[in-house]
Formats: sequence, structure tokens, C-alpha cells
Amino acid sequence: MGERRTSLLATAALLGMTAAWGSSFYLTKDLLEHVPAIDFLAVRFALAGLVLLAVAPRAVGRLSLEVRRRAFVLGLVYGAAQLMQTVGLAHTAASVSGFVTGLYVVLTPLLAAVVLGTRITGATWGAVLLATTGLGVLTLDGLSIGYGEAVTLVGAVLYAVHIVGLAAWSSAADALGMTIVQVLVIAGTCLAGALLTGRIGEVVLPQHAGDWVSLVYMALIPGAAAMLAQTWAQAHLPATRSAIIMSSEPVFATVFAVLLGGESTTSRMLLGGALVLVAMVVTELTPRRRVEAEVTHLTV
Repeated sequence: MGERRTSLLATAALLGMTAAWGSSFYLTKDLLEHVPAIDFLAVRFALAGLVLLAVAPRAVGRLSLEVRRRAFVLGLVYGAAQLMQTVGLAHTAASVSGFVTGLYVVLTPLLAAVVLGTRITGATWGAVLLATTGLGVLTLDGLSIGYGEAVTLVGAVLYAVHIVGLAAWSSAADALGMTIVQVLVIAGTCLAGALLTGRIGEVVLPQHAGDWVSLVYMALIPGAAAMLAQTWAQAHLPATRSAIIMSSEPVFATVFAVLLGGESTTSRMLLGGALVLVAMVVTELTPRRRVEAEVTHLTV
């Protein structure tokens, strides 16, 4: 009973994190018109890391050297994924970027099978197919393969690597310290990307109070709190199950766009969202084999 309750709490934490991610699309729309996306990412994660350090200054010190190294690797992977997604977005439509990025739902079980030796049930593969179809219905108006899509796909692979890595390496006891290390490394990776865009020594900061409000929100909620929720939750959930839950991000983005942005509800929104939600219900209700629920912790 305790294990089931923990699993439900972890699922709720991932859903909350994904809802926060979804809110960011609408709330940062104006901000990204004034601040380059890579600069925004660098400042956002730097602020998130500094706040986490101020709240829990000893958390990193309690980590073993091995756990710090693993958190560093995970932060580097996530930061690179953010950069690939941002670069790809400059060369493809936002709807296509959202779908290609969401392909981590398919890539995660493949990586989990290869890297962790996890056997995925047929029902779980069905949920993956449902989630991917829902993403396509929700986001796509058309799809052509070019430079932008290829770079974005690299980002999707890296997101899947991060999900599988967290499943293998995270623990509830180390969640806070690992989160701080990851966030700081993500900030450093994005800062390096910002400085390599031709504006060496110059990072663009928000100029208006409203933009700073959006930035602080993005740093604290979809940034620091979301990374902490993911790191803790994935200590209790299989990688594929986590990926399917996280595929609800476009659903939440659509909900916020309708509620706050005044967008109209369409049949595609409803159908795509319903498919993703059904996928989550399937993966939650389907009994999992013991081998699928267990994660072999890797060493590097």
C-alpha cells in the first residue's frame, strides 16, 4: 500500500511538473520576442540554480562524488537537449518542433530496453503509440524533414537519454542535491551556447518588469521546482511510464492557451488531448511485470 501511494505521488509530481511546463508556452511568448531564446535559457537556469543553492546550501555537499558526477552528466545532457530544441525551432514551425520533441515518448522505451535491459509490455507499447498519435493530432499541420527537424530530433534523443538516466541514477534521498547540480550545469551549458552565438561577452537581459516576472516564474516553477519534481518522481517510476506522463505537456499548453490566451477549442485539440490522456490511463492501470517496474542502476 505504501509503495502504491508513493507511485501515485510520483505520478502527481510529474503531472504537476508537466502542467508547469505547459504554462510556460503562453506565459513566455512575449518575453521571447524581447530576449533571445538561448539567453533566456541561460539566465533562467542560472537564477533557478542560485535560488536552490540559497534554499539548501548543504544539499550538494551531502552527495557522494559518484552522485555528483552522475548529476553533472544528466545536467549536460539536458542542457544540450535544450540547445538543440532551440536551434531547431529557428528552422522549423513551432508545431513541428513540439511533435518531434515529443518523440522522446517513443525513444525512451527503446533506450530503456537497450541500456537498462527493461522489457516493455505490449500494453505499454500501445500507450506509447496512443501518446505519439495524440501528439501528432494535437500539434501537426504538416511535416517535412529538413535541418530544423533533424536538429530537434537530436534534442528529443537527448531528452530520452535524460529520462532513462534519471530512472537509473536518481534516488529520493539525493533528489535535492542532484537537482541543484543539474540546474547549474544546464545554466552553464546554455550560457556557453549564448556566448557562442556571435555575441561573445554579451547576454541579453529583460528590460521590462513584466518580462522579469515571467523570467522569475520560469526559473522557479517550470525550472527549479519542475526539475526537483522530475528527479524525485523518477526515483519511483520506470522511464517509459514517466515519458508517457510527460507527453501531456502539449495538452496542458493547449489548456492554458484556451483559458488565458483566448484561443478557440477545436476538434483536433479535443481528439489529440483525449488520446494522450487515454495513454496515461492505460499505463497507470495496466499491471506491470516485476521486471518492467525494476530499474537496473548503471555505473559510469
